Amino acid sequence: MELIFEIRDAEDGGFYARALGHATFTEVETWEDLRANVLESVSLHFEDAAVRPRLVQMHYVRDELIPLEGA
Repeated sequence: MELIFEIRDAEDGGFYARALGHATFTEVETWEDLRANVLESVSLHFEDAAVRPRLVQMHYVRDELIPLEGA
């Protein structure tokens, strides 16, 4: 099983991550902290090793608005 975390920029800086289809998420300041918190979140959410995902995918989503007026 693979678990996908959607990563977005947090409003106040840093990153916000949530697992798709599961009630687990985290918010941190740095990418290194994000990796550590995602792993900790997975181990806490899936305490039973038999159902714990074998892979975690961190999918970074970045929204950007580009004004077209005057272009």
